[in-house]
Amino acid sequence: MSLYPLTYRSTHPHLQENASAPSTSTPTFRPPLSTSQANTPPPPSTSSKPASAAAMSGRQWSLSDFEIGKPLGRGKFGAVYLAREKSTKYIVALKVLQKAQLLKAGVEHQLRREIEIQSHLRHVNILRLYGYFFDNKRIYLILEYSPRGELYKHLQSKGRFGERQSSQYILELSRALSYCHTKHVIHRDIKPENLLIGHSGELKIADFGWSVHAPTSRRNTLCGTLDYLPPEMVEGREHDEQVDVWSLGVLMYEFLVGTPPFEAEGHSATYRRISRVDLRFPRGLSEDAKDLIFKLLQKDPRKRMALDMIPNHPWILRNARQLQKK
Repeated sequence: MSLYPLTYRSTHPHLQENASAPSTSTPTFRPPLSTSQANTPPPPSTSSKPASAAAMSGRQWSLSDFEIGKPLGRGKFGAVYLAREKSTKYIVALKVLQKAQLLKAGVEHQLRREIEIQSHLRHVNILRLYGYFFDNKRIYLILEYSPRGELYKHLQSKGRFGERQSSQYILELSRALSYCHTKHVIHRDIKPENLLIGHSGELKIADFGWSVHAPTSRRNTLCGTLDYLPPEMVEGREHDEQVDVWSLGVLMYEFLVGTPPFEAEGHSATYRRISRVDLRFPRGLSEDAKDLIFKLLQKDPRKRMALDMIPNHPWILRNARQLQKK
């Protein structure tokens, strides 16, 4: 797994965004956003040094504005590097994507959408996208740096998390997803691989490659990762923001148990377990934890617990710190 997710991944060949094939002629990659949005600088540093010339003049960022450090991760479309903005000394993660690879995979439309969505989100538990710039061969995304790395690696190392740690993560994610939904953003791919851990141990949603901005319409694209798909997706029905609530329930189960709740031998068997909501709790799981998981993993999306009710659930109140109100 790579730090700062780089690919629009799926564990199943059919779980791909519907998109038209790229032209057989030599394509021209259009910048994902307008030039004015590309000029957004990183946040001001606590340093007393002056802001960079790029920020002050309003011109577009370029690679010469950054000192490039060690690689943080690699993926299908490029790599992520630790970087420092030269004038302010502000530390960021610089995601470098190869245009040719994006075009070959036909995912440039997803990158545009991802940038449009993530650049407008402001929440303590959502990784900031400060801006972007590009040259003839590459696109560079200026991202918030999360020094503690990938949640997935921590989960793999420990096997599972305790109730206090799990409850804090679920509390933070419920607030982040609730915020997304108020902005009419559906994430559609919440899983450990798409989460980073910030400086203070807080979770950060880091990948918006499958997300959509859907203020009025319901969706019918099959996307995401198999173990986290809700019944409405595996059955080919329309879906809405409630898919994120289902994914939160799957994530909570995996945090506490160490494996996803509907894991089975083969894709078909997993599909069947999801469709039937074949939920089995191991011994030792607390009753209030099981209650919350059960309320999130309801087959009928309308019966799933509202995200804004999660902070007041007994399991959360018993285990999580209630300091963050965002």
